Amino acid sequence: MNRADHSSRPIAEIIQPTTVLAAPRLARRLGVKLTLASETFQVAGSFKFRAAFNVASKVPQRRIITASSGNFGQAIACACQMLDRSCIVVMPNTSAQVKVEAVREYGATVDLIDTRVKPRHARVAEIAAENPDAYVASAYDDPLVIEGNATLGAELAALKQPFDFILAPVGGGGLTSGIITGLRNAGDATPVIGVEPAIANDAARSLRAGHIVANETEPQTIADGVRTLSLGKHNWNVLRDGLAGIVEVSEESIKEAVRLLFSLANLKTEPTGALGVAALLTRPEMFHDRSVCCVVSGGNVDPKVFREILGGKTIKRERTA
Repeated sequence: MNRADHSSRPIAEIIQPTTVLAAPRLARRLGVKLTLASETFQVAGSFKFRAAFNVASKVPQRRIITASSGNFGQAIACACQMLDRSCIVVMPNTSAQVKVEAVREYGATVDLIDTRVKPRHARVAEIAAENPDAYVASAYDDPLVIEGNATLGAELAALKQPFDFILAPVGGGGLTSGIITGLRNAGDATPVIGVEPAIANDAARSLRAGHIVANETEPQTIADGVRTLSLGKHNWNVLRDGLAGIVEVSEESIKEAVRLLFSLANLKTEPTGALGVAALLTRPEMFHDRSVCCVVSGGNVDPKVFREILGGKTIKRERTA
């Protein structure tokens, strides 16, 4: 299929519908009525493809520049390959090797940097100055990103299930703002709760403060998909009133969630994708016997990291302040 064929088709015909799983064994372990909405089988392995294809198919520029720890980089590289465009992806040198290799396999140029020396946005600005005809795509802070991710919210609304809560990872806020937008556009008022690592809790601090609060440096949480400095401004406009709350989780609870998803739901997920289940481990009293949908955002985990997590010890449920 050529570029014209891809670009003329609606995004709903390009993306893979989310995989909906009941996971009864995991539900019993967690004490909830559980539904998993897994994006691990999405094109390029994560929900990011929804946003990436929407951006790449709608901007006029032939070259796209972005920064990513991995998933958006893979997604935008894949979308550009499908649409006969080129892209440059700035990535931290701490990115999972499997994600770096995937970005390159899709034909993109990877620019690895040490974020302790130079932040992603500074390097993107340098490359953009060298390529003035390119479009600089944010992995999360862009109306086109929200619009693309809203397709997931629309799919969840179409399930017509009476969820008490929908839990989803929050980093820059592109996923949660998209889910909220898609739900509300469909007339669905289900509360959406964001989940983020306690060591990367800028979104929680932002909600408490009533304005965007940024991390001073990229937090080195195992959930590499949420290693962002702050929420995006476009996302904040949705999240400040649209989010029902945020649960902060420990690194150990994230690892435990990865193990449980693999052993009790037969689902391989990256740490970021396990954040929703980590929230159920962290706040059992909040979700006990409630109907909960956890969005598993992606499955692009480095094999070495995955083996190390699976080899760890099972922990008890815990509460994170």
